[in-house]
Order: sequence, then structure tokens, then C-alpha cells
Amino acid sequence: MSDIIRVIGVGNILMEDDGLGPYAVRILESEYDLPQHVEVQDVGTPGLDFAPYLDGASAVIVVDTVVADGPPGSLHRYDKHKLLAAPIPDRTNPHQPGLRETLMACELTDSVPDEVILIGVVPEDTGNVARLSDAVRAVVPEVIAAVVGEIERLGASPTRRDHPLNPDIWWE
Repeated sequence: MSDIIRVIGVGNILMEDDGLGPYAVRILESEYDLPQHVEVQDVGTPGLDFAPYLDGASAVIVVDTVVADGPPGSLHRYDKHKLLAAPIPDRTNPHQPGLRETLMACELTDSVPDEVILIGVVPEDTGNVARLSDAVRAVVPEVIAAVVGEIERLGASPTRRDHPLNPDIWWE
């Protein structure tokens, strides 16, 4: 297994808070210089085609919205063991990430990364609007801090940029 740490933003930017993952990874890249072995990807809505994004990484940090207890904007952290222990959710549409199902399949082939972390936020709305709600936008700095904390815990050293770049959030 490599020493690659992959940060993955998951979500549909056209469905309000579901666009958190793509938004957050762009903010992360604009505010931090990351070590060469830390890869950042916006994967959109991979559905059950999630496995290629896990392949070859020693650790994967996923950023997405989650159905969980708490008000909109609540931040949750799940590790691989907690994800695998959860019951399989009802798939109500083909855009749901299928992370748990992918982890189960990768476990069968012994190709799952050593660490998988999901940083999830409870959405306020997932309507057909290409912007985040105020509740979810307000928690983005905490999401970035959680991702940076995980990267540091995994032994890498992100450096905050003195002059952040303009994030490529073209849909707003």
C-alpha cells in the first residue's frame, strides 16, 4: 500500500447542500499548500463506482453531506469501522455515494485503504439550487479544520497559504 492520502469531495453542486464536498475541497486547496502525497479530488456523484477513488491510497478522507442526528450544519466524523458497522441505507437515487457498499466490496478483495474517514455535515436542503445554504456554508471552516486535522493525524503537514488562492467555485 502506498502512502497516498486522498481527500475526496462528494456531491452534486446543482442540489444545494449536496454540493458541500466539491465546495469544501476547493476551499481546502485555495487555503492550504498540501504535501505531494496528499491528493484532492472532486468526484461528483460516483454512486457505486466509488472503488477507483479508494484504489492505491493508504488513507481516504471523504467530505459529504450525511443523514444524521442534529440540526442542519451539524458536523459528524465516521471512521471505516463505524461505516462498515452501519446498516446498509436505502438507496433512494443513483447519486448516493455507496461508500459503505464499496468498502464492503474492497474488504473482500483486501484492497480497502488502511484508513477511511467520512467528514459529514447534516444538510438543510438539497433542492435544485447551485449554492450552499447558510447553515452549511457557516460550517465549512470547521469542515476544513477537520480535514486538515485528519491529514496531520496521518502524518502529513499542510501549510496554510499566506495569500489564499481564489477557489474555483464556478457554479455560484
